[in-house]
Amino acid sequence: MASTIPPSSQTASLVHRLAGPSINKAGLAKDQSEINRIIAEVSKGSQFYENEKKKDRELTARIEKILKERDAVIQGADLEKIEKKVDHLIAELEAERDLSQVIVHVDMDAFFANVELLHNPELKGKAFGVGKGVLTTASYEARKFGVRSGMAGFVAKKLCPELIFVKINFSRYSEMSKKVMDVFRQYDPNMAPAGCDEGYLNITQHCQDNGLTPDECVEQMREVVFKKTSLTVSAGIAPNKMLAKICSDKNKPNGQFHLPFSSPSVREFMRDLPIRKIPGIGRVSERLLDSIGIKTCGNIYDHRAILFLLDKQFGLHFMLRTYLGIASNVVIPHQREERKSIGAERTFSPIENTDAIVAKLEEVAEELESDMADRGWAGRTVTLKYKLHTYQVFTRARSIGKWITKKEDLLAIGKELLQPELPLKIRLIGLRVTKLRDLRDTSSGIKREDERMSAEAMVDADEEMLEGAEDNTAEHQSRPLNQDSSDSASRYKPQSTTGQAPPSTSSRPHTSTSSRPPTSTSTSSRPPNSASKPHSQAADERAQCPVCNKTLMSVSATDNQGLNAHIDFCLSRSAIVEAQGQASIGSQ
Repeated sequence: MASTIPPSSQTASLVHRLAGPSINKAGLAKDQSEINRIIAEVSKGSQFYENEKKKDRELTARIEKILKERDAVIQGADLEKIEKKVDHLIAELEAERDLSQVIVHVDMDAFFANVELLHNPELKGKAFGVGKGVLTTASYEARKFGVRSGMAGFVAKKLCPELIFVKINFSRYSEMSKKVMDVFRQYDPNMAPAGCDEGYLNITQHCQDNGLTPDECVEQMREVVFKKTSLTVSAGIAPNKMLAKICSDKNKPNGQFHLPFSSPSVREFMRDLPIRKIPGIGRVSERLLDSIGIKTCGNIYDHRAILFLLDKQFGLHFMLRTYLGIASNVVIPHQREERKSIGAERTFSPIENTDAIVAKLEEVAEELESDMADRGWAGRTVTLKYKLHTYQVFTRARSIGKWITKKEDLLAIGKELLQPELPLKIRLIGLRVTKLRDLRDTSSGIKREDERMSAEAMVDADEEMLEGAEDNTAEHQSRPLNQDSSDSASRYKPQSTTGQAPPSTSSRPHTSTSSRPPTSTSTSSRPPNSASKPHSQAADERAQCPVCNKTLMSVSATDNQGLNAHIDFCLSRSAIVEAQGQASIGSQ
């Protein structure tokens, strides 16, 4: 049963990887083999190509290791007995299925592109993309050529020579997003935005109160959105959030799909569904699962004994719930107290001039100051993030003894973290603040909190759980809910505002069982030209790793070398797996 995988240069895996994370976007050709070939050909020789090639080799080696482990564990294993045990577990999970709630996932169609069409009607019927260096979205006319979000501009131009580049206008999208979300909240005041152009609603109560069927309700909602904004929205109607999100893509653009609310219907729907369609399963997970024969959700059952034996690598419970189509049906808006970090970053053509890099850092600090003021946050730990021209990502962090909100402080710490790394040639730089304090919380002020922290210098009072680092398009970044980032452009989308905590109602589900896909891994190392140097830090201040959330006891008051070394270590695959304490198959 042993398998040998040829080097990435001799397989289709690299070509598939180079195609990017957005290959399932609506409007793209079903057969993308020629498009993918062109993307690979155009990318050859670039730093991006070499970085992706390296990652593909690493993933190939990882698969080899998993296959050897599979071959070892099945030796002498009673597969029939294991299958019966898993069948019993499936029956238990099936008993948890809740079909009582009507969940809707709404997703604006090519949102940025269609907003630009309203502003410039001359773009109608033309192939255009929003953004230039990296596209945030593409019109449906451009998608026919294979152009998609997260794609480099020069690659998009090769696929579609007539492509028009349109400048990003965040204020325009934010204004329209507010109008759209206001409509959605008329149908569920506690709807949960999942970005500026999509969200989840529980319309159970609204349908009951207004004598509407789910289809009538959603059709009415879509009509209201179009009437108020001239924008179209697609929707999925299903018993839980995972299914609703999948269904919203079925009849795009400007359509809706209602999955029947019965166990047999859901299981039939899931059986032939490509595993990549599952929120939380990206390029890496797809290839790992494919290596053990899982291409569709139905294949999960076929290989349930192997998944049981390789639970640590693949996460048996998550896979079984995916097979059954069981997921959370709880829809609540984001809560302020759940916020773990706030940040800003800039992507640009590679630069190596120190003054130019510092100027970009100053722009980031200014934006971050504005965001922290608008949203009412202060923080104690600042993390510098930069991406080399080779697409490798690195972070450096520093914790200080006071709450900071101002550009001057952010820039000073950012420059202090940047200085030891120079000289650099980078294409992205960002700042993120963690260990947050809610300035809108009147129960205690910053001064009072500073005094308490000083008195309890060796106690980590906040115990903040930071979001895990993940590896997606050569970057580690936080993820919402159970999803991979669909593309590198998604992080540029403006965030929607959310309401207060929802009151308890009888129409809401009383219980929920959350299910997370196995988390992905990230590998990064210190660039050759950078050496760790001491950074000042407040006396007796403990530092928290922004990757694994661990509070470091050994970081001295005047030296941040230990913290940076720890962060580098956490960015390795094994450290992240250990820190998050769960099975990992990698979502990318």
